[in-house]
Amino acid sequence: MESIWIALGSSFWLGVLTSISPCPMATNIAAVSFIGKRVTRPSLALTSGLIYTLGRMVSYIGLAAIIVSSLLAVPDVAMFLQRYMNKILGSVLILAGLFLLGVIRFKMPGFGVGDGLQKKIEKSGLLGAGLLGLIFALSFCPISAALYFGSLIPLAINHQSAVLMPGIYGLGTALPVVGFSILIAFGARFVGAAFNRLTQFEFWARRVTGVIFLLVGFYYILIYIFGLKLI
Repeated sequence: MESIWIALGSSFWLGVLTSISPCPMATNIAAVSFIGKRVTRPSLALTSGLIYTLGRMVSYIGLAAIIVSSLLAVPDVAMFLQRYMNKILGSVLILAGLFLLGVIRFKMPGFGVGDGLQKKIEKSGLLGAGLLGLIFALSFCPISAALYFGSLIPLAINHQSAVLMPGIYGLGTALPVVGFSILIAFGARFVGAAFNRLTQFEFWARRVTGVIFLLVGFYYILIYIFGLKLI
């Protein structure tokens, strides 16, 4: 029972870390700009932020459900994962940690929303906020891809959670937007200062998380590959 709570907490933290990383932050800025147009109606600003959050959660849950369910539905693959997942997870966490620390770098094609499409979405009202959440959630860049595919998906597979953990992750990725929605509703002047604070926090949070990933990864390798008993 304790391990599932740790896994859920890890999923939420991975989502928060994803949301404040440079590339995903850009999409969240676009979402905040969309919400900011409703600044004269605080209740609508808050509702837009919540619907945007729901859109992100739907995308992450849908994608994870397809990946996790497909892997676990094949008997041979499911047996392999159940037998070797803890061994694989150690190496995956080490690679993710090295990436977060900037030791390993890779590039991937970007995906964005064109100005024309964004204007059409913005005219869709609350539905547009949900569509932005759906689209922006799938706008993976190296950091978000490493955190989602390299950390969350293995964690979800290990706990056979195709819905709950991705949903918690999605909630974490949209947390800043909800926070900014509240700031917009009650005082737009605080938004800029909040963005600056998040940028500073992200710098250290990503590195601390990278070190933790390395330590946990080495722990998994020592325990599940070399069979050492450290406790």
